[in-house]
Amino acid sequence: MDLKTISRYSVQLCACLLLSPGALSQSSDGADIPYSTTGADMCLACHQSNQVVLAIFKTKHAVPSDPRSPFGDGQLQCEACHGPGGLHIAQGGNEVLITGFGADSVAPVKAQNIMCLECHTADIGFAWHGGPHDDNEVSCAGCHQIHTGNDAVLNTSTQAEKCYDCHAFRKSDSLKAYSHPLREGKMACTDCHSPHGATTELQLVRQSLNDTCFQCHAEKRGPFLWEHAPVAEDCSNCHNPHGSNHPGMLAKRAPLLCQSCHSQSGHPSIAYDADGVATGMPSQYLLGQSCLNCHSQVHGSNHPSGSRLMR
Repeated sequence: MDLKTISRYSVQLCACLLLSPGALSQSSDGADIPYSTTGADMCLACHQSNQVVLAIFKTKHAVPSDPRSPFGDGQLQCEACHGPGGLHIAQGGNEVLITGFGADSVAPVKAQNIMCLECHTADIGFAWHGGPHDDNEVSCAGCHQIHTGNDAVLNTSTQAEKCYDCHAFRKSDSLKAYSHPLREGKMACTDCHSPHGATTELQLVRQSLNDTCFQCHAEKRGPFLWEHAPVAEDCSNCHNPHGSNHPGMLAKRAPLLCQSCHSQSGHPSIAYDADGVATGMPSQYLLGQSCLNCHSQVHGSNHPSGSRLMR
């Protein structure tokens, strides 16, 4: 898209909420960009058979009694979001002359998002700017559906599938044997992540990964008299929160997970000779049923004899 077209979009964006139907905006070269004379009625002359377009009337954007709505009294209706449509109509629906939304639109992502942010700045907060979705030029319409009474990304049961459009690797994780109930529609990605930006790592809704996990797993919070260091540091040291083929969404099965930090050397389950040399294989209880057979309180213990996390 050339600079002249982008400039025209910018002028339209600044003027669209200030002018009434039938007024004029101007492009950077001084040419008049007229609004349609009858608002949505003019748009529907061509789009009345398009069910996707008509679905706007089932949303909050088309409530006549709400002065904040584009269809509120004195507002610009369709052109409040799509910009002046006079030339678009006069030239037989030329898409370059109107601000479209979504991946198929010829309008720049920045131009699309400015339209949305005219009303929804408070909804996204300051953290959007410079966040990963902003840096990767994700448009608001890339996630949200405006012309629908049921926006998939705002519905717990359908949100994850929308996120998977870009985060396909996380969909693969969710299909593993053990995962959070995203595919069952009982949990949404936004229960843990803030897609509009956050000051935390990975756009988490809380200040740390552990605090985010503790929203649901409060019994693991403590405080504990005897703490397990990797647990207190980061839950993901042992767990894969997006899904795993190991019980409890563990990164590895025990005892392999435990032995990634704890050496077998010196463990009482292994027989040693008088010189301290290991003479046999580890106990069947260690290999067959894992460390949890004895050390059951891996998240921490408050028992007086729990320094080895056995109670």
